[in-house]
Amino acid sequence: MIKSYIDASTKGNPGPSGGGIILLGDGIYEQESFALSELTNHQAEFAVFNYLLDDLYQRQLYNQTILVYTDSQILAQTVQKNYAKNPDFKKFLAEIQEKLTNFPLLLIEWIPEAKNKGADHLARQGLQKALRLKNRRK
Repeated sequence: MIKSYIDASTKGNPGPSGGGIILLGDGIYEQESFALSELTNHQAEFAVFNYLLDDLYQRQLYNQTILVYTDSQILAQTVQKNYAKNPDFKKFLAEIQEKLTNFPLLLIEWIPEAKNKGADHLARQGLQKALRLKNRRK
């Protein structure tokens, strides 16, 4: 079984964004922070989940039970219900739906922010990376 905690951080809405992921499993304890493009906070949450799915697939970890924890209620509810009312999220949901066909047992669950501090810290580091990249381009 693999547990993953994910979060996104954005400066502005939309604005530079970053993501953070913690992976826990048998012999796995990894943390990653990364820059994202300019997104709204909700879009960044979807982008981090997409990034996680790509990463798990590339590592060939798709045949395990995977529990994903997020403090984004919108992300969790959209994926659980397999429905997006907001047009901004429909594109992300379509990508996620396609990727989820590769994962026989992946569950996403909402948790309070207080229980997601590790991923939040990494997402803030990812945001700092995005801001440095933006400043270099000026």
